[in-house]
Amino acid sequence: MKKSSKVTLTVVAVVGLASCGRRRMDPCESSYFNQQACMEAIDHGGYYWGGSWVPMVYHYPYPYYYDSYRTYVSRGGRVRTAPSGSYVTSGGGGSSVRSGSSGTSGSSSSSSGVTRGGFGSTGSAHGSGG
Repeated sequence: MKKSSKVTLTVVAVVGLASCGRRRMDPCESSYFNQQACMEAIDHGGYYWGGSWVPMVYHYPYPYYYDSYRTYVSRGGRVRTAPSGSYVTSGGGGSSVRSGSSGTSGSSSSSSGVTRGGFGSTGSAHGSGG
């Protein structure tokens, strides 16, 4: 009996360590921020991670999580990019997020024609409108 309990504990420990390496990256968490995936997660009450649905309750609207991310980065925080395809279902359906990029670097255009993007003083110059 003692031998089987040792084997069981060993198996449980190995499974636990293996799952640590596959940590889910909440797309709204500052250190893993992914703009498109965060918006979808808030709208749908969760996100897909590695093909599995992860239900999540977000208590605040999107601007709160974006502002938290911007503050984190401005204070020197490093954003770790999720592996490509992390926020999609195994069948490719569901979430439209296809890559692990944060979606905030570079620039994008809004429907009003205002260019937004960059970090710090770079981004503030683009967001002035006009």
